[in-house]
Order: sequence, then C-alpha cells, then structure tokens
Amino acid sequence: MYVREYKSGRRNGGENALAYPNALSAYRETRIRTASQGQLIIMLYDEAVKQLDRGLELLAQDKTGKKDPRRIEQISKTIVKVQEIITELMVSLDFERGGEIARSLFSLYTWFNHELLESNITRDMPRIDAVRTMMNELRGAWNEVVAKTSAEELSRPAGSVNIAG
Repeated sequence: MYVREYKSGRRNGGENALAYPNALSAYRETRIRTASQGQLIIMLYDEAVKQLDRGLELLAQDKTGKKDPRRIEQISKTIVKVQEIITELMVSLDFERGGEIARSLFSLYTWFNHELLESNITRDMPRIDAVRTMMNELRGAWNEVVAKTSAEELSRPAGSVNIAG
C-alpha cells in the first residue's frame, strides 16, 4: 500500500511530492540558461570534478572490496562523462581572442583526455587523481576570473537609458 500511495502522490505531500523533481529540473535548466559563459565553464568544471570524485570512489571500492562487474561500467561512465565535458571545454575555446592561453588550455585538455582514456583502461587511480587536481585548480582560477569580471561590471557606471522609447 505504501508504494501505491507514494507513486500516486497521496503520501508525503500529495501531488506536490511528485512535482519536486520537475521543479528541481526546471531550476537547473533556468540556472543554465541564465548563466554567463564564465559561469557555464565553472559548472562544467564542477561536474567534471564531481564525476572524477565519483570515479575515484568507485575505484577505491573496487580495489578494497569484492569486485563487482557493475562497478566497472559505472567507473567507465564517470570517466567518459568527464571526457565529454573536456571536449565541450575544448570546443568553447576562442583561439582568436584567447591566443596563447587558449592554445595552452587546448593542449592541457588534450592531455587530460589522453590520461583519462589510459586510466579508464588500466584503472590507474593516480592518473585520474592528477587530472582531478588540475581540473579543480582550473575551476578555482575560472571562479576568480568570473568573480573579478562580475565585480568590475557592477562598479562601472550605468550608461544613459532612453525611457522615452
């Protein structure tokens, strides 16, 4: 009976209980749609670090506990997800405006993907951890840049506004 009540939404908040996941999804979508490019990059780094943490956690469980074939697939999925995020970061680079920094990031992202590909095959935790550490450092740097840019934009005087239409 409890399962039927939960699925029908009559338990723990009625119809709103089932609406919560939809509200959370709508919030996330709105957050992404309204984010600046810098904020989107930080979100990508956040997700990459989160996935790498999850992959490292699963690898540690696999090394210390009983081997579980399902865990192998989960580990691989987390690493592949990070590789997809890195590819998205690579595509977002602007080589014209970014110059040497964009080229350096491209090389670093290429190296990240290579390390993750190799570590996915060999289950090499130190390699994954090295990528995770560097991505977290880059995330921190981006966070500082976005915060500084936002502060500068807020301190600029607003231009004139034509309220007459």
